[in-house]
Amino acid sequence: MAKSSRAWRKPEPAQPTRQRAVVYARVSSKEQEREGFSIPSQLKLLKDYADANGITVVGEHVDVETAKQSGRSNFTEMLSFLRKHPTVRILLVEKTDRLYRNLKDWVTVDELDVEIHLVKEGVVLSNDSRSSEKFMHGIKVLMAKNYIDNLSEETRKGMLEKAEQGLWPTFAPIGYLNVLGVSGKKVIEVDPKLAPLVQQLFSWYATGQFSLKEVGSRARRAGLTYRKSGTGVGVSTVHKILRNRIYTGTFEWLGKTYVGSHEALVSDDLWYAVQDVLDNRSASKIRGSQYDFTFTGMLTCGHCGCALVGELKKKKYIYYHCTGFKGKCGEPYVREEVLEERFAGVLSQLRFDDEVFELLQRALKESLGSETRERAAAVQRLQAEAERLQKRIEAMYIDKLDGAIDDGFYDRMQAQWREERARCLKDIERHHRADDSYIDSGVALLRLAKDAHRIFEAKGPDEKRTLLNLVLSNCSWANGELSTKFRQPFDLLKETNLGPDTKNPAKRPDFSQSQRWLRG
Repeated sequence: MAKSSRAWRKPEPAQPTRQRAVVYARVSSKEQEREGFSIPSQLKLLKDYADANGITVVGEHVDVETAKQSGRSNFTEMLSFLRKHPTVRILLVEKTDRLYRNLKDWVTVDELDVEIHLVKEGVVLSNDSRSSEKFMHGIKVLMAKNYIDNLSEETRKGMLEKAEQGLWPTFAPIGYLNVLGVSGKKVIEVDPKLAPLVQQLFSWYATGQFSLKEVGSRARRAGLTYRKSGTGVGVSTVHKILRNRIYTGTFEWLGKTYVGSHEALVSDDLWYAVQDVLDNRSASKIRGSQYDFTFTGMLTCGHCGCALVGELKKKKYIYYHCTGFKGKCGEPYVREEVLEERFAGVLSQLRFDDEVFELLQRALKESLGSETRERAAAVQRLQAEAERLQKRIEAMYIDKLDGAIDDGFYDRMQAQWREERARCLKDIERHHRADDSYIDSGVALLRLAKDAHRIFEAKGPDEKRTLLNLVLSNCSWANGELSTKFRQPFDLLKETNLGPDTKNPAKRPDFSQSQRWLRG
């Protein structure tokens, strides 16, 4: 019986398990894109290396960011991927400064216990690496961090240098555009589309008749939008615009104020007026509604003292009624046309003849002497204050050189005192301008009073409200009657029209006490 035999086969060699890896590539600036550090070139290098070494790439993670930008989304995703996949223990990267930006990145990657292949440097790092290799790697990480810090420092230096040259160092605020100047540096210039709206925003808010929300709503309706999104500006942006000194032609950078080379959109006077309103020093207590009613904020109820507000009926009739804030009020509605007629009748009391007009002009000229002396005294006081502040700044600089105070304290205090000194100089300038226009302004006011009735009838809601606020105060409505009080000097001008005999010098009204109204 033949013995059975089993054919013997040589066992096939086991196929080696391919190692699995992720690759990471990063560029930190546009300059590096031009210098051959582009993402495609990094990925090609890493994939070729993986193929040559029998490594399977299971994931690619790419970041394209500036050196200073916080956070790297794909770097974070890569770390998360490695934590969730314990079989993937190789990380391929071009070189040290592509992987780390700071010491925290180094520590985070080291805790993952992965094998790092720095392909261009020809280094493979793991927990089994020699201490000398780990030491050299640590030195490279520190050098990478120093490079990032140096980029940031140079960026800050460049921006400070631009500020000292009067150039806005960063993105243009709303109302301006970033353009390339003749010197080759980026500068800002007026945005022809949005600049007029920014100017209108300041003018609206300076009146004190609107809240930030209301003036923001007006601005959005007029077309004030963000440049990129095209959406209307929000209330916080409106507040930021109104607080930003850059619209006056100067700007603040790192705690210091610089005179800009760009065109101003608003005057210093208007900017300071807006700051006063924002600081609640001259904000109106009664705000307007979404409609531009003529007598908004001007009238109170003669019964309870609450405000009279306008309301649109049937989309064409405007009625005013008491808000009833203190309780139900019986004062009935009143049509806007009725109020216009009554206000026009009040203004008609200011009419006076040419002879009285000449008399008032002479009274103005006679008061110029005493007013000029008062202004001169005010200028002298302001000049003394400006000199005192300048001496403070100079003395504090000596203290800084002697080490008596630190740089931070010096920068804060000298910025504050320079601001106060600048205000003094602006007030001095305003006093000088007022001297030049003193008589002209007074005569213009007289002409306004003389023609107030005619002007009121011809103007729109805004102009009518402005005129009435200038001439009248304490306006109230009760039982179908309008009660008003003329402001100075219009109360005296009213007397010239109602007096018994203005042509008789003995019976003419006394204007000797009416000078103080001119100072406003």
